[in-house]
Amino acid sequence: MGKHIYERQHKAQVVPFFQDGHYYLKKGLKAYRERNVQKACKLLRRAAELEPEHSTILSQLAIVLTELGNYHESNDILKRILNKVDPDSTECHYFMANNYAHLGLFHEAYKCASLYSEKDPDGEFAADNDDLMELLTIEGEEEGIGFEDNDDLIMKQDTARSMLESGELEEAIKLLLEITTEYPEFWSAYNNLSLAYFYSGDVDKAKENLEVVLQKNPGNLHAFCNLLVFYYYERQDKLVMELVEKLSNVHPILVEHRYKLGATFALVGKYDLAYKWLRSLYKQGFEGDDTFFYWLSYSAFYTNHHEMAKNAWERVLIENPSKKGSEPWNEENAQDRKSIEHRLTLVFLAAQAKRFDEIKEYESLVPQSPVEKSFISLSLSEHPGMTGNDEAAHMFNAAKLLHRHLRSAEENPYLFLFGTMLKARKKEKNLRNYHAWAAAVFYLLGMQHTGRLTKSETAEKFGISVATLTKYERFIKSL
Repeated sequence: MGKHIYERQHKAQVVPFFQDGHYYLKKGLKAYRERNVQKACKLLRRAAELEPEHSTILSQLAIVLTELGNYHESNDILKRILNKVDPDSTECHYFMANNYAHLGLFHEAYKCASLYSEKDPDGEFAADNDDLMELLTIEGEEEGIGFEDNDDLIMKQDTARSMLESGELEEAIKLLLEITTEYPEFWSAYNNLSLAYFYSGDVDKAKENLEVVLQKNPGNLHAFCNLLVFYYYERQDKLVMELVEKLSNVHPILVEHRYKLGATFALVGKYDLAYKWLRSLYKQGFEGDDTFFYWLSYSAFYTNHHEMAKNAWERVLIENPSKKGSEPWNEENAQDRKSIEHRLTLVFLAAQAKRFDEIKEYESLVPQSPVEKSFISLSLSEHPGMTGNDEAAHMFNAAKLLHRHLRSAEENPYLFLFGTMLKARKKEKNLRNYHAWAAAVFYLLGMQHTGRLTKSETAEKFGISVATLTKYERFIKSL
């Protein structure tokens, strides 16, 4: 028996199980192709330990580290290749440029990209490098030069951001005005000032600040994203679509910009575009805050990635338990996603039932377009609607007339009325004759349900002529 044991031990020593760096390189590349980036990184690290002077193994490890967001470590490896292993590996300059760009070090990124262009003008990554240099020219100008080392500015900016997050809008505006006066090309402060004005209800000043940024720094992504949000809450649908189309063709380098783009698309309901960016950050191992996972959950849910939506929401609750109850699948908390006609209907019916506290709460929580602001103001006034002469007043007066004759608290008649008048408004149709609008909606709804209502009866009820009723009836049908 002892002899058999000796023979087995002897055989084991003669044929050891040992693999070299190439074995782990091959396994690592296979894992990478299968999108198992963490496993690929582990295998490539093992390969680099076994063959620390192998430039291909080191460069592949650097690429995987970049994808995982370990930009500093990736650059350390790339510098090692250039300094100690293979100085002719010109592609390392291009990879380093990408890493520096992700870190926001635009000047260093540009230097590396320029070196690659100089050393290998017809190289494998020449076209990509040219695109990167062009993008760096735009993104590198966004915050000007020298701001990153200014401790006083950084402290003031962080203080202003904290004030914004805690709702101290007046204090934030005062500090941000101070920053923009002292640093007139620090665009981030202008963007935050624009948001502060918007949150405080001064949309005109909010837009003015964005115009300043976009005039002097035309490629500023944050300004474009903020402008899209403003258009969305003003219900300027045509401008929203135009800007969404422009931004859908933007492919930013910085994680911060990708996050901003994804969150903005989610906020305006473009969930497919939002999921594209937020999911890509998540796959790279981005460790966001509760807001990141909030928008990831919403965009996942509305693109039918329900398992991802659930997992992301679990992260939201870990970071911020107070969000419980506002899941994307909980429609009771989806007020801000309702159409404008739906929101006007709910405000109007609350006013008729004298539930003014609900209207005030809604007013304080949800940003409104100018029409909604005016409509809410009318709903809360002592004699709503009848004295006003703007479009919101005409819509409110039409709804009052319709309510008087219908005596209904159902939403559908008012949804139809407001939806119709808003469509007419987009076609620049005058809304002043609210008697005619209410009468035409009343008549069309009555004919739909009973088929017995006459035009002469309806015209008499609302104090207009049959000819006027017919004119508005035809116009509504054309919409």
